[in-house]
Order: sequence, then C-alpha cells, then structure tokens
Amino acid sequence: MSDVKIRIRGLKKHFGSKKVLDGIDLDIETGTGMVVIGGSGTGKSVLLKSILGLVTPDEGSIEIDGVDVLKAHPREARSLRQQIGMLFQNGALFDSLPVWENVAFGLLAQNKVSRAKARDVAVEVLAQVGLGADVARLSPSELSGGMQKRVGLARAIAARPVIMFFDEPTTGLDPIMGAVIDELIVDCVKKLGSTSIAITHDMASAQRIGDKAAMLYQGRITWTGPASALLTSTDPVVDQFTHGRAHGPIQMALRK
Repeated sequence: MSDVKIRIRGLKKHFGSKKVLDGIDLDIETGTGMVVIGGSGTGKSVLLKSILGLVTPDEGSIEIDGVDVLKAHPREARSLRQQIGMLFQNGALFDSLPVWENVAFGLLAQNKVSRAKARDVAVEVLAQVGLGADVARLSPSELSGGMQKRVGLARAIAARPVIMFFDEPTTGLDPIMGAVIDELIVDCVKKLGSTSIAITHDMASAQRIGDKAAMLYQGRITWTGPASALLTSTDPVVDQFTHGRAHGPIQMALRK
C-alpha cells in the first residue's frame, strides 16, 4: 500500500449553530487521486479550505507527510501547504493581470524567479495545457470559459506542486470541454507525480480523474471506494446521489 500523504482525523467545524464537518476521517495516499462527492452545502469546500489553512477547524488533525499542520509551527505548516496547487471552481483569475502574470502569480509573489523568467515559465506551462504563447499577453476577459479553466490549471501546476486540489473543475463547461479539461488534469497530475483531491458533482468527471472516491454526508465520510464503483455502489446514500434519485435517505434528511 502507498504511504499516506494526507491523513485527516476527527475534523470538526461549526459556523454558529450550523455543524458543517462533524468528525471527518480520510486518508489520501501518495500519488493517488481522491474525489470527494456530496450535496451542495455539505462541507466539501470547507474541507479543502481547512487543509489549505483558509479555515480553522474546531477540532481534529490534518497531517501532511506525518506533520499535523494544525499544531505545527506556522513556518513549518506554511512550508507544507506551499506544496499545494489549486484549481478554483470559477478560475479565480485576476482581471487586472495578463494571462502570463496570472499563471506565474505564485512564483512572483514568493520572489522565486525574475519577471522575465516567470514569463518564460508561464508560456511553457500554458503549452502543457494546450494554449499557445500568444495567449500569454491576453487578459482573462478575452478568454472563453474553457480557456480560463486551462489558464487556471496552468497556474495550479506552475510551481510543480506535489499536492493538487480541484474545486468543481468542469463546472460551467459543456460535456466535451469538460472531458478535455479532465484529460489535461490527469495528464498534468501524472507528469508531476502529484497527490490530488477533487470535489465535484459531475459523476463522469469523478470517474475520469479519481482513483478513489469518498461520500461526504451529514458532516462525515460515510463511504469510500474506487471511483470506478460510484455508479454501482449499493450504499443507499451514494446510489441516490450518483443517480440523482428524488427519493432516498438524502431526501428524508432534507425534510426534517
């Protein structure tokens, strides 16, 4: 079995009286792709933000390479989290910056390279996601939705991260462009040898980019298994969610 890259235990988070995460236990093995599924508002994004350090959990532990980033010295926690590249749901590109600066933003912000070198890196990474050098000088507003997703992916891999997060990577895309983005994601993750976590409502995408899958329901991980088994799982919650059934345990919970 592969070593565990990210180990989460007993993770809890409340917002006021609302219990979002209620004891998350999850292991993501090194070099594998984990897909987390679940209804809107069930805490998928809160889970990612907790790992990233954008949300502070109330309880629990998040270990990266065996180090609990919630208890580690801030400098060590920051160093571990800098291993993470993120593709945001809506691209989250900076409209005021040209494409190349968006792609190289992390490198420039951390003063890792000169601006000239950063532009060269951006053009190289854009090529990896199928975009030509001429795109580098454009502004995000001049790009289609599919191109913006590619630029977002290019930014996510620019620093060659060992961990990658994908937040609804196919949202807003037609099925063909969604499949294209998924192929790029798989290709980039494999080339980098990265460990990845994706959250998605798109079952076709989940099976394309995931090795394993986990169901987040009522604040906990209630099922894990191969991503290829999502549509054939006999778990009633997974079955209802993946097939979009109107009746089942999730509907019962909503009526309470």
